[in-house]
Amino acid sequence: MSRPELQAPPEFYYGDTEAKKYTQNTRNQQIQADMTYRALELLNLPPEEPAYLLDIGCGSGLSGEILDDEGYIWAGVDIAPSMLEVALEREVEGDLFLQDIGQGFGFRPGSFDGAISISVLQWLLNAETSHPTSSPPHRLTRFFTTLHSALRNPSRAVFQFYPSSDDQIQLITSIAQKAGFGGGIVVDYPNSKKARKVFLCLYVGGGGAVQQQLPKGLEGEEEEDSKARFERRRDRERTKTKGGKRKSIKDKDWILKKKELYRKRGKEGVPRDSKYTARKRKPVF
Repeated sequence: MSRPELQAPPEFYYGDTEAKKYTQNTRNQQIQADMTYRALELLNLPPEEPAYLLDIGCGSGLSGEILDDEGYIWAGVDIAPSMLEVALEREVEGDLFLQDIGQGFGFRPGSFDGAISISVLQWLLNAETSHPTSSPPHRLTRFFTTLHSALRNPSRAVFQFYPSSDDQIQLITSIAQKAGFGGGIVVDYPNSKKARKVFLCLYVGGGGAVQQQLPKGLEGEEEEDSKARFERRRDRERTKTKGGKRKSIKDKDWILKKKELYRKRGKEGVPRDSKYTARKRKPVF
């Protein structure tokens, strides 16, 4: 029997074993790290301030780990149960949601300070069924409309994706603009077939003139820049245990900021601050 036409990312069809292999692949880790660091640059968040970010298509949490390392609180959505299972096994810090983004989001208005997405947006161009409401324009409209509502004003959303034609770029950007976003396309290394990367950088609010000031795409030697970023990633990997579980590297100030942001977002059950906050418990023998 032949495999049905792909309507979702390949990770959707992964079993647990394949999802773990994908996550442990060094090349996949490097690509995810490079794109996540670049997305954060384009997101241009205020330094040293806590922020609550949405990772769209979070998979097994590779990009989420970088968000965590950079001091951000995050929630992730993904369509693949097997990838989310791996994320849970790896004890990632973010809140995880099983979600077909083509059906839109159900988050409260203004929930997030920004959003990133790595290698996911192009899958919204696949029709789920032959029904008109499953067409790419309808899926994109639900996606961008509900995302715009979920982001605070002002904020940004950055998507790294792989368009197959200029028509796809035009369709995506036009629907995003109809949903209320400003911004546009940023292309890194446009003259390189191998290194070329396309980002959709969107703005919520901030004034019309500001919205049109898109960042410039990167040029020059992508290979050296990529290597330097991955070395930063590998340095952080050394803080992990042999079992793959991350050691706590958060100090008291970080934890207090995180709890305060949770309270502002209306999250229930946030522990009260005390002299015991962030204190390590002694092992019980």
